[in-house]
Amino acid sequence: MEIILILLVILLLFGFKKLPDAARSVGKSARVFKAEVSEMKEEDRQREEARKQGQAGSTPTADGNAVIDEAKPRTDNQSGPVA
Repeated sequence: MEIILILLVILLLFGFKKLPDAARSVGKSARVFKAEVSEMKEEDRQREEARKQGQAGSTPTADGNAVIDEAKPRTDNQSGPVA
């Protein structure tokens, strides 16, 4: 019942003539959103794969502290000293 009420409100807001354009716009937005999500997932997968291959940039020392390779750029998007 709620879905019918929502559809009626949308129909009243947009009218019969603008409804196809609104639906088309929503479809395009959903397609762009889906493409962006897929791209983000692919980037995460590549980043995880690179991390698994040992490109993390730090190696632990005997005392347990990590030695950071300063030549590699930071990827954590944080400001401040690298620790």
